[in-house]
Amino acid sequence: MKTIKYLMMAAVALVTAMSFNACSNDDDNSSNYQKYQDEVNSMVNSQKKSDKVILIVAFGSTWEQAYDTFEKVVADYKSQFSGWDVFLSFSSIECINNARAGENTTPKSYYDPEHWLNAIGNAGYKQIVVQSLQVIPGEEYRNVRDSYVKNFMNNKNGNFSTAYIKSLDRQVVIGTPLMAEESDAKALAEVLNKESDIKAAVANGIVAFMGHGNPEGYDYFGGNIRYVQLEQYLRAINKNYYVGTVDMDQTLVDDVLENISGRDVTYEVGAISIDVNYEANTATKAQLYPLMSIAGDHAHNDMADDEDEKSWFSMFNAAGIETAAYETTFREACWKKYEAGSEYIPALAERSAVRKLWMNHTREAIAKLGTDEALSTPTTAPDEE
Repeated sequence: MKTIKYLMMAAVALVTAMSFNACSNDDDNSSNYQKYQDEVNSMVNSQKKSDKVILIVAFGSTWEQAYDTFEKVVADYKSQFSGWDVFLSFSSIECINNARAGENTTPKSYYDPEHWLNAIGNAGYKQIVVQSLQVIPGEEYRNVRDSYVKNFMNNKNGNFSTAYIKSLDRQVVIGTPLMAEESDAKALAEVLNKESDIKAAVANGIVAFMGHGNPEGYDYFGGNIRYVQLEQYLRAINKNYYVGTVDMDQTLVDDVLENISGRDVTYEVGAISIDVNYEANTATKAQLYPLMSIAGDHAHNDMADDEDEKSWFSMFNAAGIETAAYETTFREACWKKYEAGSEYIPALAERSAVRKLWMNHTREAIAKLGTDEALSTPTTAPDEE
C-alpha cells in the first residue's frame, strides 16, 4: 500500500485558508461558527428519534480508512444501544480542517464537540452520554472532559435556559477511554491475544504495538502507565509482545528495540515505578500494529513508511529483524475499498472485540445516570425561599 507523505507546508496553507475556527476577522469567524452550528443543528434535528443521545468523541483523522472505521463504530453503537441516538465528533480542529480540505481523500465534514453539544442541547435531549474514543486518559480525554463537557454543563455561552440546564443535573455522563484503569489494560491484552491475525503473528515472531502516549510532563490521570501495564499483561501471555509509543519517554522505538535486545528497565510514570527485566529475544521476524483507534498518519507514516529511515518499519529492519507493517490476514476490515488478501493496517476500532470494550465503558456510564456519579450543574442549588 502506498503511503502518503504528510506535507507540512501544504497543511499549514490549508489550515490558514480554511480554518474551522480562525478567519480573517471577527465577523467572518462568527459567521463561520454559526454556519457550522446551523449545519450540525440540521443534522441533529433531522435524525433525532429519541430523548437520549450518545456523542462519540474521537481525535479525528484525514484518512479514508479511518473515516470508514468511524462509520463502523457509529453503526455498531446504533445496533447495540437501542433507543439512543448516536453521533460522532472530532476533537482535533486540525483534523476537521484537513478533512474539509480533502487531504488524502474526498472532502468530508466533521464538527467539534462544542457544536455537537450545542445542537444536542438545542434539540432538548434529556440524557446525554459523551463517549471518549481515546485509548488512554491523556490530554485529548482531559480536553473533552474538562473543556467541552464542563463548558456545556456550565452553559458557558448562555445558549440554554436555566430550566433546561437544571433538568440535565445528573443526566449527563462521560464514558471513559479504552484503558482508563489497569483492569482495562488487562482486559485489552486478553482480547488482543485472541485476535486470529495477532495470535498467528506472535506465534512466529515479535509483535510490537505502537501507541501514541503523552509527553511525560503531561501524564494526565496516569494514562501513560497503561502502555507499560498493557505490555506486562501481554508478555505474561507471550514474551514476544512489546508495546511502545510515539511520544512517551522510555517507550519510543529505540527503547523498544533495546528491550528486544535485552535489558533491565525501571519505568517511572508519575508516582508509579515498575521494574522490568527483558531477556534478549532471538526472533528474526516482527509484525507491527497500531495501538490506536484508527490507522491514520501515525500508523501509515510513523509506523509503516518504508521511505522514512526513522519509521518503526525502517528501524526494525535496520536492526536485522525482518519486519512487516502491513498484513494480509485481517478479516474485519472496515475500509470499503479493501480487497481480501490485500495489504492492510488494522486499527483497534476495526476489531469488533475491542469495540465491545469501549461499549462496556458506555454501558457503565449509562448506569451512572441519575446517580451522584453523573455530572451535576451549577444551577441545581435549592431555590431560595
